[in-house]
Amino acid sequence: MQKTREDAAIKGMQERASLYERIGAHEGIAKLLRHFYADVRQHRVIGPIFNERIKDWPAHIAKIGEFWARATGGSSNYSGQMPLKHLNLDLEPRHFGSWLELWDANCRCYLPPREAREMSALAHEIGHRLRHIVSRHGGQELPA
Repeated sequence: MQKTREDAAIKGMQERASLYERIGAHEGIAKLLRHFYADVRQHRVIGPIFNERIKDWPAHIAKIGEFWARATGGSSNYSGQMPLKHLNLDLEPRHFGSWLELWDANCRCYLPPREAREMSALAHEIGHRLRHIVSRHGGQELPA
């Protein structure tokens, strides 16, 4: 009986924990991002886009880690307008698809199943909004 109560209490705490906490906080995000961006850099479709623009990969991964910490309910010092960074990249639907495929695969590989599904769903939601913003502006620079 006591073991059942303990199990229920643990399960209740896990259900209340943020996605950020359940994926291992900053350390878990950093691990996921290191593997993900290693795949991105080698990808035939999106690799050239990233490799042309990002010169300091550790700084990029740290900044994106702060973005994902905030997006998953953790503490973060992320500042910036993520959509604006993507407007002048001439992105096409296939670029979003490639990015999301790699993201989903890395989430499945490096996160527990429930958290992998949640991280994938979050990325797809963000990707949908970003795709809408990018297509609406047609690669035109926004006024400062």
